[in-house]
Amino acid sequence: MEPRPEPRLDARWVNGRLRRGEVPTEAELRWFARGLASGQVTDAQAGAFAMGVCLRGLGEQGRVALTLAMRDSGRVLEWRLDRPVLDKHSTGGVGDCVSLILAPALAACGVAVPMISGRGLGHTGGTLDKMEAIPGVEPKVSEADLRRIVGEVGCAIAGATAEIAPADRRLYAIRDVSGTVESIDLITASILSKKLAAGLDGLVLDVKCGSGAFMKTEAEAVALAEALVGAANGAGCPTAAFVTDMDEPLCPALGNAVEVAVCLEVMEGRREVAPRLHDLTVALGGRLLALVGEAEGEGEERVAEAIRSGAALERFARMVALMGGPSDLAETWRERLPRAPVVREVRAGEGGTVAALDGEALGLAVVALGGGRAKETDPVDPAVGLTGVVRRGARVAPGDLLAVVHARDEGAARVAEAAVRGAIRLGEAVEIGPLVRERVG
Repeated sequence: MEPRPEPRLDARWVNGRLRRGEVPTEAELRWFARGLASGQVTDAQAGAFAMGVCLRGLGEQGRVALTLAMRDSGRVLEWRLDRPVLDKHSTGGVGDCVSLILAPALAACGVAVPMISGRGLGHTGGTLDKMEAIPGVEPKVSEADLRRIVGEVGCAIAGATAEIAPADRRLYAIRDVSGTVESIDLITASILSKKLAAGLDGLVLDVKCGSGAFMKTEAEAVALAEALVGAANGAGCPTAAFVTDMDEPLCPALGNAVEVAVCLEVMEGRREVAPRLHDLTVALGGRLLALVGEAEGEGEERVAEAIRSGAALERFARMVALMGGPSDLAETWRERLPRAPVVREVRAGEGGTVAALDGEALGLAVVALGGGRAKETDPVDPAVGLTGVVRRGARVAPGDLLAVVHARDEGAARVAEAAVRGAIRLGEAVEIGPLVRERVG
């Protein structure tokens, strides 16, 4: 067997390794990540790297090395607190606003949650866009403010500063235009580099699977979950993952302000408003608490009680106030959240059972209303979206409500109504599978 060549800190050499089917060394990957952050690596070299990883792969050790290299390309936070520092990440779905409930519920359970979040991508919503739907809230906070908010409230839902994983910011933009977004190695390093830079003691991952997710099949979702858990644990952060159902929206609302409204109702103790959203939040919270030594069932009970009692709502309202929002959100949110001027009911033209919902089509309908972005520079309308979306398996008669469209004008409402009708298929009774399909780690 020929000896492995010595590391060389040169982009052409690193890309040559990938071309030959070799995995770059840890030192080479660290150099490459620093070069991405500093600009020493050109766009062309970064694109070639992304394509090389996409075609050749890195394997588990290479994924860990790239994740750590991208994490260490910028600031890595350290916390000196008397409580665990935990977080959760979702791979993206429709009606997925778990973060808005989970972070304050965990804070009420005595956990610190510096939740570094992102914006909407494709047909899926973004946590930062939802936070910005609350008047006055500014989720871009300095590291000093992040520490202050977490110290006072126990949680902060904020955007990454420019100092957090700058290599990922550069490589992500290049992947987006070079056809290399789907690589499991690059997805893993991108997600984890930002999360691990937050200095966590534990992480739970919600890998979505189904019509409303990026991963359409369970096999794809399990493969990604295993890669993420393996890389995060290999990087020294105790991590577990759930593969969860996204063949229908997680809650009956899609859009920014309308999803915030559902979360606030749930945090008022009204589980019946969105039972799937509530139950997944509780399950993820219990798994997180188990990572730091608590019995999982007891952890679930504590998270559920924080939601039922209003303790999570109190923490959420305090966090919002410290991020520039109203000081009385818990009492006045129904008057404060923005509302769309046009509201149109979508009613069934025939009877039957809701056999399927095209989650991606519903998400894209919200984007077309202005509730998401077709390109990065597009503004987002916080008020538009869908509410009252019918559940899979529901029996409907002619004239029954399928959804409610919230739009800026009548023309947009008509287009959205047609999209909703096209996304809902009536047929025979269907078997509804479990919300949590698989557990990894």
